[in-house]
Amino acid sequence: MKVKRWTALALSACMAASLAACGGSGAGESGTKGAGETKEAGESTGKSDAKSDASGTELSVTIWDNNQEPGIKEILADFTKETGIQTKISVVKWNEYWTMLEAGAQGGSLPDVFWMHSNESERYMSNDMLLDLTDKIKESEKIKVENYPEDIWGLYTYKDHYYAVPKDVDTIALWYNKKLFDEAGLAYPTADWTWDDLTEAAKKLTKPDGSQYGLALKMDNNQAGYYNLVYDKGGYIINEDKTKSGWDDPKTIEGMNILAGWLKDGVIPSAQTQTENGEDVLLQSGKVAMALQGSWMVAAYRDNEYTAENCDIVELPKDAVTGRRVSIYNGLGWVAAKNGKHTEEAWKLIEYLGSEEAQRKQAELGITMSAYKGTSDAWAKSAKFNLQAYLNMMDDMVIRPYSKSTVTWETADNEIITKVYTGELTMEEACKKMAEQMNEKLAEEK
Repeated sequence: MKVKRWTALALSACMAASLAACGGSGAGESGTKGAGETKEAGESTGKSDAKSDASGTELSVTIWDNNQEPGIKEILADFTKETGIQTKISVVKWNEYWTMLEAGAQGGSLPDVFWMHSNESERYMSNDMLLDLTDKIKESEKIKVENYPEDIWGLYTYKDHYYAVPKDVDTIALWYNKKLFDEAGLAYPTADWTWDDLTEAAKKLTKPDGSQYGLALKMDNNQAGYYNLVYDKGGYIINEDKTKSGWDDPKTIEGMNILAGWLKDGVIPSAQTQTENGEDVLLQSGKVAMALQGSWMVAAYRDNEYTAENCDIVELPKDAVTGRRVSIYNGLGWVAAKNGKHTEEAWKLIEYLGSEEAQRKQAELGITMSAYKGTSDAWAKSAKFNLQAYLNMMDDMVIRPYSKSTVTWETADNEIITKVYTGELTMEEACKKMAEQMNEKLAEEK
């Protein structure tokens, strides 16, 4: 292990408090953070009644989203029934997850199998901490590269070697509170809406006394939030060869000025309010009428009595000028520790989790949209919401912007954007500052 490099990079990982999907703000994001109360490591097991294999192997499996745990446990039980290999699943809160992996990486005690996110993948791949799956994938009958999105493979490929099998795909859609729309006498959002339509509705749904807002969008909600505005306008966050930031591009600033307008109009809760109460909490308590959310949030809203009764989903609005309706998308990967004690068994589990059988069941159980092509139609039937909206958002997808140092420049971006929310910076000033700091970090990657 490259100790000096890993130690230096570890410092930046401790700053990784914002992501979304499979990522950013909000629970369960593939995003990223786990919704609600999350279990501490080792609290939950996914054992089945099947007898253990001859070696008595028990694989440790670690994830960060407790909304996905019940369904994944069921799939792990299927794996045990088929192979005799036992598993034990642990759910660790998003921020603590990466701290746990840091400690495990330096101490040689990573979980056998665990989730990897695009923001962190290159650090772990380049530091030789993950099991190289290239040859195993090449020989596998269950895992064929062409059956998964090429961009997702790209997130977990380093120097032409594969280090993960894609777990899922996520897209972004608009959640709205039917009850609040009814009370205001407004028609529900449709797929024909533009961002101008959303703005006008948000104004009408915001109450002067601060008891209700038209829209929730947190300062760190990039994947599910303002990144989509940027790409609708033809802007970009990072160029294709990952050498230059697009934050200071005029079209990027134009997209971000939509958010600036919402802040000026007072249709979004304050930075303090959204720091104390996430978008999910505000939507679940009837404090906001709309929220941009990733598909990884469906389970949380399905299992919440208020949102299950009062909320629904529609495609994101489109830009009135360009006509684009972009969804930033991402996907998690199943990985194994290179120095694990059970690497062969770990590969068997990853191969199973990525198989068409397990991916289809993941969708049917409503865990999340699956990465295996053609299996997510079943997911659209897993809840009473209009989940088809998320599938429709696959028509124009842009992979979540990333580079080697995503965590560091995104963390800095979040701090700068917060100053727009608090009135310390204009949006144009913030965008130029974000471009400057991001270009410095991209230059250091060379």
